[in-house]
Amino acid sequence: METCFINSPLGITKIEGDENGISVISILSEGILSDVIPEILKEAVTQLQDYFEGKRTNFNFKLNPIGTEFQQKVWQELLNISFGKTMSYLELSKKLGDVKAIRAVASANGKNPLWIVIPCHRVIGTDGSLTGYAGGLWRKKWLLEHENPTNQQSLF
Repeated sequence: METCFINSPLGITKIEGDENGISVISILSEGILSDVIPEILKEAVTQLQDYFEGKRTNFNFKLNPIGTEFQQKVWQELLNISFGKTMSYLELSKKLGDVKAIRAVASANGKNPLWIVIPCHRVIGTDGSLTGYAGGLWRKKWLLEHENPTNQQSLF
């Protein structure tokens, strides 16, 4: 497994992967940046940098998230949420076929190992609130605003 650390507007981004794909992308509040990016991680690094620069709206490097069958199902559904769009936890549960599984869906969402790429930040509360985000609600807000910038000045 190869690992690197790059800078992003939201903190230090840790990327882990091997020939089977990228298995972890996470955010750290602090850390030491990598001097050398392993060859196997270069495409992921480039695509993440393009995303933060506003040049990319999707990712196409190979993914290899590790999780249960149910988590994998939830993460796969998250990939269907379009750039600049959001979905509620309830809507996500309905798409997965079980409205009563909303807590399990939220839990799987929170265990997503591929920050940004599997867009768990696009899942919000039914009332439109920014509920639950392992990276902190300020990062979730930043990501949603980055993906759907508004010309109007924020009123809050």
